[in-house]
Amino acid sequence: MQRHHLLMSLLAFEGVILTLVLLSITSLSSNELFITFVLLTFAACEASLGLACLISMTRSYGNDHFNSLSINKC
Repeated sequence: MQRHHLLMSLLAFEGVILTLVLLSITSLSSNELFITFVLLTFAACEASLGLACLISMTRSYGNDHFNSLSINKC
């Protein structure tokens, strides 16, 4: 059985967000950089929420495996 870690999923999602930020910086003009800052703000909020979920899950279940959640047992 393959185990999926929450931390690896969060890191992959952060990589996608940072790639989108880099692409938007290179493709947009300097007048449209506001969109990039909004995207960076959402990325920072997502990272803090992900870290809070990771800490809560680790304290509750003792690990960060997705298959230890009761949602996946349905």
